[in-house]
Amino acid sequence: MPLVQQKLSAKASLVGTLEVRRALPQRERRFVGPFCFMDHMGPHTSLGVAGGGVGPHPHIGLATVTTLFDGEILHHDSLGTAQRITPGDVNWMTAGRGIVHSERTPADRVGQMNTIHGLQVWVGLPQAAEESEPSFQHAPKASLPQLDEAGLSLRVVLGSWQGAASPIRLASPTLYAVAELGPDASLPLHNEAQERAVYVVEGVVELDGGTLHRGELAVLTPHQEGALTAITRARVAVLGGEPLDGPRYMLWNFVSSRKDRLEQAKDDWIHRRFPTIPGDDQERVPFPGEGA
Repeated sequence: MPLVQQKLSAKASLVGTLEVRRALPQRERRFVGPFCFMDHMGPHTSLGVAGGGVGPHPHIGLATVTTLFDGEILHHDSLGTAQRITPGDVNWMTAGRGIVHSERTPADRVGQMNTIHGLQVWVGLPQAAEESEPSFQHAPKASLPQLDEAGLSLRVVLGSWQGAASPIRLASPTLYAVAELGPDASLPLHNEAQERAVYVVEGVVELDGGTLHRGELAVLTPHQEGALTAITRARVAVLGGEPLDGPRYMLWNFVSSRKDRLEQAKDDWIHRRFPTIPGDDQERVPFPGEGA
């Protein structure tokens, strides 16, 4: 049986002032395990401006996970969190019943050239946690397990890889790792999760007799094991986990097992019923078409 079940190309988009490639969701594939969204940010270099980045916007029913390869972002949320994220760190924000956050240019980067390169993914929550209290976790790079072999360096972002576990507390079985490979180095793809996919952040790799280039996502066949080999120097992300407990619906930044809950969240945002961010409450990202 082939190792690669499906191959997708990320779509170019713009989020705030950040250029992104969106690998999930797509018409052909909405979820891989609990992952329902994956944006590849940059590399995007620009002059840092006050208020740059992505302004206050809401979420429900999911967790956002941000990790950077280059640059720095200042996370603010309606819990009062103010957390700078630097390369290799992980921010996990559980939206639950509702949270608002922004991702800004740090004040000391204003007036300087700033390159942003990283991944932001969304993890859907089990039904029992969809309306949980919002919360926030930050794991600095030094706290994440790193596995080094000849030509390969792998960092465990979420879940575990061959027994090495991330400190981030999860709502359901989830796998997320980022690996850097030198030319000709190989990454074994073990049966670490029920559903898995490989995304190429940089470079070109060989997988299952074909090639994957930057911005391409390969969904792997369940339970099949194999390996990928770097043709050039490469960086890849491996993500997956157990599917969620039932269907999920998405509307803008909202995820829920109930369509009526999405409409309620939309109405709450339009009518200013979500909490605000201390110190970043003078603007908001409107719901698409709001006021049109």
